[in-house]
Amino acid sequence: MTGLALGLLILRVGVGLTIAGHGAQKLFGWFGGGGIKGTGAGMGRNGFKPGRLWAWVAGLGEFGGGVLLTLGLLTPVGSFAVLGAMVVAIVSTHLSKGFWNRNGGLEFPLMIAVPALALTFIGPGADSLDSALNIRLPEPFTWIVLAVGTVATVSAALGSRRLPPSIKAKGAPAA
Repeated sequence: MTGLALGLLILRVGVGLTIAGHGAQKLFGWFGGGGIKGTGAGMGRNGFKPGRLWAWVAGLGEFGGGVLLTLGLLTPVGSFAVLGAMVVAIVSTHLSKGFWNRNGGLEFPLMIAVPALALTFIGPGADSLDSALNIRLPEPFTWIVLAVGTVATVSAALGSRRLPPSIKAKGAPAA
């Protein structure tokens, strides 16, 4: 195993498992999460309409994308799913709270989004299911389609928000 392959494996597994855990909170209620019901209610309070739909989208983006990253399977799909979920989280919840995570800022979702984006360019490395199964998605076509799809999904999610005046004045609460 080369240093590059090991580095990419560590990066994929670390980011993938971390964000898959967050998605499991949203989807299944694991690790102290609210499941779809609680997450949907939180997303509704955060202005997303319908909250339950966007809870599914966020949960699947985080959990599914994280699992794909961890395995190195269809890596661009997993990377863009994670990236889209983190962009929505940053814009809707964390941006107004500054940078640092201890204040609810964007530090944590940014540190998930950046390696996810980097992996869309680098690929999963030699120690991945993509490599083992010889999966080579057509480039740059796949990247462009996934980027456009991610921008459309992020735009739809953020465009669905209907914020009450009290949230607009203070910044949106965490979902």
